[in-house]
Amino acid sequence: MIVISSAELRNNMKKYLDLAKSESIIIQRGKNETFHLTAEKVLEPDADYHRAISAEEFREGAKAHIRKLYAKKNSTCE
Repeated sequence: MIVISSAELRNNMKKYLDLAKSESIIIQRGKNETFHLTAEKVLEPDADYHRAISAEEFREGAKAHIRKLYAKKNSTCE
């Protein structure tokens, strides 16, 4: 973690943006303000993304599974 002033960031912007890819940068602005500079990573969709289901689809599937289990249990009890 590196702590720098806002003036240092302004004077060496490229340097600190490059450093933020691998470590945390804390920017001190005056005595009462601090900011945390980090790189944001964008995830690319993969096979799991394409197989994903919505919460509603999951809920409906779970309800159907529970109904099936109850039906199976009731048929074996008779």
